[in-house]
Amino acid sequence: MATKQRAQRGRPRSFDRETALEKAMRAFWEHGYEAVSIADLTETMGIKAPSLYAAFGDKRTLFEEAVEAYVRDIGAFSGRALAEEPTARRAVARMLREAAAFHTLPGYPRGCMIITAATNCTVQSEEVVRSLQERRAQTVELLEERIRDDIRSGELPGGTDAHGLATYGATVLQGMSQQARDGADRTTLERVAELAMAAWPAGRSDGGGEGGSAREE
Repeated sequence: MATKQRAQRGRPRSFDRETALEKAMRAFWEHGYEAVSIADLTETMGIKAPSLYAAFGDKRTLFEEAVEAYVRDIGAFSGRALAEEPTARRAVARMLREAAAFHTLPGYPRGCMIITAATNCTVQSEEVVRSLQERRAQTVELLEERIRDDIRSGELPGGTDAHGLATYGATVLQGMSQQARDGADRTTLERVAELAMAAWPAGRSDGGGEGGSAREE
C-alpha cells in the first residue's frame, strides 16, 4: 500500500505547467483577480481543481506567480528602460514608447496587468490590491531616483520637482494602459507618448531647451 501511495504522489503531471500558468496570467490580466474564479481558471488552464492546487497552491498564490510571469515576460520594459538609458528623460521616452507597443500586443489582453488586474476589489482582496500598489509605487520610486541622479549631475536643473515629475511619468503610463483597454491603437498611444514628453524638461544633453520627443534614441 505504501509503495502504491508513493507511486501516486510521484506521478508526473499530465499538463505543461508553464503553458497553464500563461493561460492563468491571461485570464487574470483580462478579467481581474476577483472576477476570475477557480472554475474559470480550471476551464481556462485545462486542468482539474486538484491539479491546480497541487501545482500552484491557492488562487492568490497562483495570481502572484502569474504576476511574476507577466513582469518577467511582458512587463519588463519599464525596468529595462530605467536600468539601461543614460538619463531619466531618455528612460521615460523609451518607457512610454514601448508601453504603446506592449499595451496593444496582438493576441494579448489590452493594457498593463499590474495596473488593471486588481481594481474595484473587495476588502477580501486587500492584500492583492496592496501588492500591486507596491509594485506601481516602486516604479515611481525608481524613476524619482533616476531624476534625482540627473539633478545631482547637472543634467536637470536644480529646482526640478523630482517626485512630481516621476509621478507625472507614471500617471501617463497608467493612462495609456486605460486607453489601450478602451481600444486606443498603438499609433494613437505613440502620439500620446510624444505629447507627454513635450512637457518633460529637457536636460543638458538635450541642449537645455524645452520640449522633446518620445522617439529619442
